[in-house]
Amino acid sequence: MASYEIIVGTMLGASEYVADALLETLQANGHSANIHLSPDIKDIPCTGNWLICTSTHGAGELPDNIQGFAKQIENKALDDVAFLVVGLGDSSYDTYCYGSKTMQQLLQNSGAKLLSPAIHIDVLNHPIPEEPAVEWLTSYLQQI
Repeated sequence: MASYEIIVGTMLGASEYVADALLETLQANGHSANIHLSPDIKDIPCTGNWLICTSTHGAGELPDNIQGFAKQIENKALDDVAFLVVGLGDSSYDTYCYGSKTMQQLLQNSGAKLLSPAIHIDVLNHPIPEEPAVEWLTSYLQQI
């Protein structure tokens, strides 16, 4: 089975709850995973599978805890990384899920391979964002 590095961007904790649910889903399916709440490239292998789980803050910015990590990967070769993206956002803003879209673009620009289309969860329609995230990840795991 595979190992995943779950990289979390959060301001108010919702992405952290989603990451915990994704960790449980991965483990229930025989995979291993580590959660990074203060992501730093020194602590995360630049190979294997990453799962980005981030909200958007302010006017489309990344949450404070993941901004430094985003800068670290900006010019890093990540050709040996494959990744998934879970974005949380509020569709009443025109910057809906920009945080996750930014992370996806940064990773792809660094050579990482997107494994499956990202899921963008609208918290207006899904007050418990863990549910659609787990459903999405479970569906992905059944296909691999």
